[in-house]
Parts: sequence; C-alpha cells; structure tokens
Amino acid sequence: MMPNSTCVLALGLLAVAWGLSADTLAQSPAPGGWRAPNYSPPPITDANRKPAPRRSLTGTWIPFGRFGVGTQAGGVHLKPNNGSPENQLPYTPFGLELYKAHKALEGADAVRPAEGNDPRNLCEPLGMPRTNHYNLNVTQIFQDEYKIAILYQYDNRWRIIWTDGRELPKLVDGAVEIGGEIREQRFFGYSVGRWVDDYTLEAQTVGTMPEDRVWLDSTGRPISDQVRVTERFRRVDYDTVEWSETIDDPKVYAKPWETMRFQMRLHDPRTDVMEYYCSPVEQQNYNKFFGNGVSGK
Repeated sequence: MMPNSTCVLALGLLAVAWGLSADTLAQSPAPGGWRAPNYSPPPITDANRKPAPRRSLTGTWIPFGRFGVGTQAGGVHLKPNNGSPENQLPYTPFGLELYKAHKALEGADAVRPAEGNDPRNLCEPLGMPRTNHYNLNVTQIFQDEYKIAILYQYDNRWRIIWTDGRELPKLVDGAVEIGGEIREQRFFGYSVGRWVDDYTLEAQTVGTMPEDRVWLDSTGRPISDQVRVTERFRRVDYDTVEWSETIDDPKVYAKPWETMRFQMRLHDPRTDVMEYYCSPVEQQNYNKFFGNGVSGK
C-alpha cells in the first residue's frame, strides 16, 4: 500500500475503533452537503433497469464490488501475477529480460520494500495503460462533441480520447508522426476513439513513454513505447458500462492479449472524491519508518 493512501486506512481504523461497519460509514449523512461515497448502491433489476443513452459515457463510475478489479494490485485484471501457469504472459526474450529487471513490491516475484525500483515510488506518472490497472475506484468521464475526458482519482490525473475523426498518430522511433510533423512521446500517449455503434466506443492509444519510464502494472510487468492499447467502452444500460482493454506490444510480447474486462456502475455525481496522490515526502517517510525497516536495512 502506498503511503498516500494513509487517509483511507485511517478512516477504516476509525470505523473499527468506533464499532462502525463499512456500510454504516458509507451511508453516513453528508455534513454540509459533502457526500461520502456509497459503495453499496441497490442492485440493478429488470424492474429498475433503464436504457442506455446513445453515444454517451458521461458519469461518475465505480467498479462493481469496488475493490479488486478497481485496484488490480496483484496484476492486471484478467492475468494476475500469481504464479499460475494460465496467467503466464507471452514474453519476447527482450520482454522477459525486462520483467526480470523490474523489482516490484507486489506479485509472484515481489521484493522487500527498500529493494523495489518501481517508477511509481519516485512519483513518476503511471502513464497509459497502467493508470487503468491502478485505482479506478471512482472514475469520472466527461464528453462533448469532439472529445471524451477521463478523470482518474489517483494523482488527480486525466486523459483525452479524441472522437472528432482525427487520425491515430503513426509510431516512429522515440516519437510519433502526425501529418508529417514529429511530436513527443507522452505518459498517457495519444488516444483516438470512434463509435462502433450507438453504445460502444473503441479507443486506440499510441505514443507512450519508453520502458524505463513506465510499467504495465504494479507487479512489474513491462510495457514499451511500441505498444498499441485498444479499449472498448460498452454502455450496457443507463447504470452500467463494460470497460475492456487489449495490448499489442511486439517489442515485449509475442502476441496481443487482453488485460482487463469488467463492469462499472454509475455513481452519484455529487460525491466528493477523496484525494489519492503520490507525494515524494510521504514516500520518504514511508521508507524511513516502514519500508527500510521491513527490508532489514
């Protein structure tokens, strides 16, 4: 657990100390109108199910069950890094070498805290697509006729998916090419989406950062700047969207593979979303008081 989640842990400890259940805490009144998240909304049934709006993903979304698929601490949703043969990835020789060089704090090959080399612990941006595998517990989506903006809770980050018909940039060595112009790599890359039908958006992302700057997930799986990320957002009904992701990274993986597929539930848009961020000072304090001690250093 990152030190910047101390506030979440503190709330849980207070709830235990006061003899309150998680449901009671979630359902507590909102002082002055500041609403706390309610992670136990009523189930969707045939009686209350409403049709999905056309070509709209707008809303505040939480994953069904909240934790687990939202945080993916043990690795990407469909392939957790737990040592099971069915979850082994199709690494290229370079990809496997890269994975072995990563010292993650979670997963089958986790190391002790002070031995890790996760760029996250230097407060580097998670980048794309790792941000989809880190903390989706409250994700906000806004859109207009030209673009869709996804606001992530962790580190107050956001990204844009363009839906105005522009072309996906072309990957070149260490950059992208757009209409004959060379542009820089970006942590969240360049994303372009199109509506497959009235309820399904397909988005592709290229132009991400090189493998020494970003990881795929918290267990040290690698990703390179040659990756092409394909996401699908399918609006099942008014209250439900299914989010899936496939990566194609020939530099690191021998074939494309699907990383995640799960449903998100529409949430109260008036919810006050808690800050959840990376702080160099907090990381330093964590290593001083916890991480280095656990590692025996």
